[in-house]
Amino acid sequence: MPSDSSSSGSTAPGRGLVDYGIEERPAMGESVALGIQHLLAMFLSTVALPLVIAGGIGLSGPDTVFIVQMALFVAGIATIVQVYPIGPVGARLPIVMGTSAIFVSPLIDVGSEFGLAAIFGAVIVAAPVEIALGYVFEDIRRLFPPLVTGIVVMLVGLTLIPTAMQYAAGGPGAPTFGNLENLGLAALVLVVSIVVNQFFDGFLRAASVLVAVVVGYLAAVPLGLLDLSAVADAAWFSLPMPLSHGVSFEPSAILLVAFAYVVTGMETIGDISGTTESVGREPTSDETKGGLVADGVMSAFAGLFGAFPNTSFSQNVGLISFTGVASRFVVAIAGGFLVVLGLVPKVAEVVAAMPNPVLGGAAVVLFGMIFSIGLRIVSRGAELNRRTLTILAVSVLLGVGVEWQSDALAQLPQDVQIFATSGIIVGGTVALVLNAVLPREVPPAGVSPVDDPVAGEESGTERAE
Repeated sequence: MPSDSSSSGSTAPGRGLVDYGIEERPAMGESVALGIQHLLAMFLSTVALPLVIAGGIGLSGPDTVFIVQMALFVAGIATIVQVYPIGPVGARLPIVMGTSAIFVSPLIDVGSEFGLAAIFGAVIVAAPVEIALGYVFEDIRRLFPPLVTGIVVMLVGLTLIPTAMQYAAGGPGAPTFGNLENLGLAALVLVVSIVVNQFFDGFLRAASVLVAVVVGYLAAVPLGLLDLSAVADAAWFSLPMPLSHGVSFEPSAILLVAFAYVVTGMETIGDISGTTESVGREPTSDETKGGLVADGVMSAFAGLFGAFPNTSFSQNVGLISFTGVASRFVVAIAGGFLVVLGLVPKVAEVVAAMPNPVLGGAAVVLFGMIFSIGLRIVSRGAELNRRTLTILAVSVLLGVGVEWQSDALAQLPQDVQIFATSGIIVGGTVALVLNAVLPREVPPAGVSPVDDPVAGEESGTERAE
């Protein structure tokens, strides 16, 4: 965020002024406190998404606890690798990693069709797609303009709406599905998150959803919706075991996950740019390549240890700009805390005990924010003229349509259905193709884009930023 005052970590006048630059270290006590702040800002997302996937494919309680535990452990290792690279793996930037929302819908599809082992097999085998993307990105960048990537991110949020609403009502198959207690608890979490986000500043705003979940936990107690009985029996410490849930390889599942890797790569590129913007510069080629390679390598590592793919967390990029602390040492401390938490099953058990309506209320906010981020990418990176609106309308309609009415494609071969009923793949592919083949509009002679009543707001306002 621009600031009117200078500071020791700034690298460009009037832009990206920070209190601590990327290579600077605050005092240890301050670093620990700031690292915990990063942990709290990303904690809910990195545990909520595995819970949604686990619920979507019907995993048992112990399996769900294990996956949450591994999600924390892998996120910590991946964060540390991004901060302190191993060879070409890592951006050497303050990037916090966690479970990627891009994969939620595809992995539910794969898990429902082929089982948990096929998820891990696809995650491992398809990971080189993002690694390769890091090495060839400069050559293919033009194929993925903000219009295309923004539409795909919007579809991620839109296709997850039914999942969020199911959890808000009590969870799929719950005997109390849709009763007033469930809906009221979900609404409480939603309202608290909005109020804290909009009426408070500083860390409370950054952690507004986490605050709302804590309130939801407390409110669930008198309603009899919180069961922590399994926490007492959970171990205090356990080591991760690779391939404990097995692995299998389904070609259609691998292709579906490979497409998601391309999408999450675009998200990571944006987060890398946002991170370096906080210190007033563009990312170097090595930083972008290292960040993408780390995404792919650490996602394969996640699949090996029973977790889901990891990616950079945008909320922590925003936290860096908000606090003025871009120190990668601080982010490494957050990664260390994640590793420790991932080795403590009791923590995972507490998270897994989250009542479905609480998770649903938080999911409404989280998935809604994913949609709004995609909308912002489109509006900032493309003029909203007839061509753009046509691509947007057709891509989103088809993507949402096949996802929400998948039974309309039930006559297709089984292997084809997993692609044809994925809103992200259908909508993303349509956007990619239409953007490549539709002619670009040229304003009439003497008329600038600002004079266009549809595109004027974007070209006159958004680009000024």
